Amino acid sequence: MGRKINRIPLTIILCSVLGVIFGATASQAEMNQCLTEENPTNQCLMQNPVKKRIEGMGMGLFAGAGAAVGATWRMKMKG
Repeated sequence: MGRKINRIPLTIILCSVLGVIFGATASQAEMNQCLTEENPTNQCLMQNPVKKRIEGMGMGLFAGAGAAVGATWRMKMKG
């Protein structure tokens, strides 16, 4: 007999992980763009890169998890 796999938790976990990756990448790109400006601001120069990256990862986690929950909820309602 085949095992029935519940795909909802897997979808939420996968989207959360992708959100963390994309959040870290986006925050790194934002820091790089800020530092390559002709006249960077004091805020740009004083920011902690690790803290900025962790903030981006946290936002990506919540965005990915929220998107996955919304998508699976909508799929459940349709079918």
